Amino acid sequence: MDKKDLMPKISEHITYAEATASNKAKQLGISNTPNERELRAMKLLAEKVFEPLRKWYGKPIQITSFFRSAKINRAIGGSATSQHSLGQAIDIDTVSDNKKLFDYIKDNLTFDQLIWEYGTDANPDWVHVSYSEVRNRKQVLRAVRKNGKTIYLPYK
Repeated sequence: MDKKDLMPKISEHITYAEATASNKAKQLGISNTPNERELRAMKLLAEKVFEPLRKWYGKPIQITSFFRSAKINRAIGGSATSQHSLGQAIDIDTVSDNKKLFDYIKDNLTFDQLIWEYGTDANPDWVHVSYSEVRNRKQVLRAVRKNGKTIYLPYK
């Protein structure tokens, strides 16, 4: 049996370790452990968005950020209302196929927010997607930098 098979899992293709990984947490010695409600939200997001996407895509998708404790979120300068701190958001990256992932999610899955994060008109640098147990707005945005600040525009 492979050592990876023994790790606790959020879903079939997401280990607990990768869902809670944080260089900033290690650097600052801060816990990045979700509570039961946050863990339940993470599992729901994985079930409703990540796993259907992974099945369709057919190959690994890198998770660049999933759960962030409120302390970690503050330490990195994240939004005070970040869904990452609730276990409801995940950032994913394939480098070359991010537009494909973005379009598939937009056209086929239920989500709360879907954000084309920076990049070019041809491909985002990464894709942010969130899922909520209580409301999913299907809000599609594009993050861009303007005068050194991130602004979110409606996706066209």
